[in-house]
Amino acid sequence: MKKFLPYFKLILPFRKQFLLASLFGAIAAITNGFGLPFMLESVLPKVFNGKIIDPWVLIGTVLYLPIVFMIRGISGFLNAYLINYCGLKVLEEIRSKLFFKIQELSLSAFFQKKTGDFYSRILSDTQELQTAVTSIAKDVIVQPITLLGALGYLIYACFQREEMMFVLVSLSVIPVCVLPIRYVGKNLLKRAIQMQEESANLSQVVQENLQGAKEVRSYCLEQNELNRFSLSIRKFFRYQLKVIKYSQVLTPSIEIITTFGVAGSIYYASISGIQWEELTPLIAALYLSYDPIKKLGGISNHLKRGEASLKRIEEVIYLKDPIIEPTSPMDWQTVQGKIEFKKVYFKYSEVPVIENLNLSIQPGEVVALVGASGAGKSTLAQMIPKFYTPTSGSVLVDGIDLKDLAKQTIRKNIAIVSQDTFLFNDTIRSNILLGNPSATDLEIVESCKRAYAHEFIELLENGYDTMAGDRGASLSGGQKQRISIARAFLKKASILILDEATSSLDSESEMKIQNALGELVQGKTVIIIAHRFSTIQMADRIVVLDRGKVVGNGKHLELIESCESYKTLYELQN
Repeated sequence: MKKFLPYFKLILPFRKQFLLASLFGAIAAITNGFGLPFMLESVLPKVFNGKIIDPWVLIGTVLYLPIVFMIRGISGFLNAYLINYCGLKVLEEIRSKLFFKIQELSLSAFFQKKTGDFYSRILSDTQELQTAVTSIAKDVIVQPITLLGALGYLIYACFQREEMMFVLVSLSVIPVCVLPIRYVGKNLLKRAIQMQEESANLSQVVQENLQGAKEVRSYCLEQNELNRFSLSIRKFFRYQLKVIKYSQVLTPSIEIITTFGVAGSIYYASISGIQWEELTPLIAALYLSYDPIKKLGGISNHLKRGEASLKRIEEVIYLKDPIIEPTSPMDWQTVQGKIEFKKVYFKYSEVPVIENLNLSIQPGEVVALVGASGAGKSTLAQMIPKFYTPTSGSVLVDGIDLKDLAKQTIRKNIAIVSQDTFLFNDTIRSNILLGNPSATDLEIVESCKRAYAHEFIELLENGYDTMAGDRGASLSGGQKQRISIARAFLKKASILILDEATSSLDSESEMKIQNALGELVQGKTVIIIAHRFSTIQMADRIVVLDRGKVVGNGKHLELIESCESYKTLYELQN
């Protein structure tokens, strides 16, 4: 019974519909398990033996059959409809809960698991769970009641005639059916988990291929991608086949076992002189008692497949976010923009990225972070909006430890322009409004003018109402970057993070943007993550990072003289 508890918990919010479905299922099951054998044993013989003389009584007796089937049909339909309603609501709730959980996860969670894996869990695993819930909820009530109805008739028949007691002996094969159910269930769970994991891998391959369409064609990787897809789909096919094998082997196994019981009944009846017309309703009742056993074996299969999906879903739902929200977050209403890093350590898994870093950035100061790739520039900047938290040490804004501030509070006061600009498949206007959903059209246009985006947007077919396409596919890299900058202008945040914000722009546009950014940074605390030295001209101060440590801090001319790492980087670019 413990194994059914997770499924009953899922259905609990829709218990009214489930109880109604169970009621109609019980009516259909009793009608099926007791009504049909009773008709074969008591009703039809009276009709064919001519015992009914009154024509109206005959008509009423004959109508017994359609009445039984009508009751069974209507009850069965209502049972199936309400059970599927519960199943679909469970699917909706689980998907919503899973998607909501993913929104709460920090960026580090997406390094632990592949995007395709999340996609598979939201769609494939939840669909598998919904199928399991529907099937289990439907049969866990109906089949036992059908079995009890059939057994009730058999006991009734045995009390009517003592020579029929042999039928009860035929039921002794039922305990034997437990053996294949246990064996199949154990193997099915293992294979179902493997199948769902491979489904996630397949989703990842397809997703990467679609997102990297340009790279695939640029580097002539079509055949390589075909090989990856073929390998993944072959593995998925193999595990699917194993799941089908164990799912389908159970029913014939139980049927073979139960037919021995029926065969024994027929043999005993023949040597005991029992007439065929007397045996027919008993055989029907025996079949109706064995059929639920077969269906209950199917429940075991659905239970195992659902259990595999439930485990994968719960892995995400109960995934611990390393960024813990404070129980009583502090207010941060008057934002000045002072940022301090105190003895900060950070590592991905076991690899240290930042070690014992101390740095203070004053309100309104523009600081550029430079260093070789992997020096820790982006990681350091991403700690400010609380995308990551230090392994040890503290990050403070205006003297408040970020651990004491809610993530939403921090992020509302920070604007970020990243190197990899992401645009949603929506209008350009909607993408810009992400910076400030309540902004007016005038403010949108003004922010776009300052980002040198207004001119090209006006030339588009539908202007600001032009669809950006999937990931901004209808725009060039430079255009996407300028829309991202316009979004940052519109947000009017006190802290600005520019992660190579001008990297996708041509020289002319970059010069214009540099001028615009020079105006934008006034009165704001700005962190510029720079690989190209042309982007740090507006910086008040340059901080040089090397392997997660500050090795230089000052202005350009000072660092050329005092910091070997900075001098080397500068000379390499010039």
